[in-house]
Amino acid sequence: MTFTHGYADNQGLRMYYEVHGRAVPGQPPLLLIPGGGSTIGTNFAELIPLLAEQRQVIAVEEEGHGRTQPTGRPLTAENSAGDVLAVLDQLNVQTVDVLGFSAGGHTAIALALGRPAIVRRLIAASTFATRDAVPDEFWDGMAKATLDDMPDTYKDADRLLNPEPGHLERLFELDRQRIVDFRGWSDDELGTIAASTLVVSADRDVVTAGYAARMAGVIPGARLLIVPGGHGDYLGEQAASGGDLKTMHATVPFLLRFLDG
Repeated sequence: MTFTHGYADNQGLRMYYEVHGRAVPGQPPLLLIPGGGSTIGTNFAELIPLLAEQRQVIAVEEEGHGRTQPTGRPLTAENSAGDVLAVLDQLNVQTVDVLGFSAGGHTAIALALGRPAIVRRLIAASTFATRDAVPDEFWDGMAKATLDDMPDTYKDADRLLNPEPGHLERLFELDRQRIVDFRGWSDDELGTIAASTLVVSADRDVVTAGYAARMAGVIPGARLLIVPGGHGDYLGEQAASGGDLKTMHATVPFLLRFLDG
């Protein structure tokens, strides 16, 4: 299977990307955006080989994550969407399908809202679009969170790639502040999403199945998929799946059916 990687510059930020598989005529590449604290590997290493059999996959790492080094700016969905556009421009890609997981789903939504001509299909996986998606305790906990609260899977992956002192702490603070400052989008804003959308959530996720249904209800024509599982195990995310890939293998056909629909 073909594989390339590189960096795309956007106003001083060099976003790392990988391209897996060959371009498929008539099918845009599938862009994967990992969740907070994650690398391409911790989030999508198990999923990419399955998807790249069917279509070309582009995966990115957001600011401060993995091989994309931090700058002095805040990490926001809109800033990351701009970085993604630089990647697509460098690769000469005019249209993509997008799967964004968790905080990466915020970037995917920002991309779909900001550049509707580019995003054909959108998979918003285990993410939320409004602050009332989670209880007040979530926001209180995030405001008080420390590095000790970060899963060891993410810590180990970052230390392996970025052993220099202070990098992991910077990554954690970027992610924490990103969520604390999350503004979200109104129902009217979500109602302008032009991409065909699939809202995916697990039945034991950060948000309830009821919230996922509500989110799908305000995005025009959106479909809803609720899978039995937790926050990302259905994508093979390492911290959530613990190496048990049965739920991922059961879910992938639904994702491909939506993307090919």
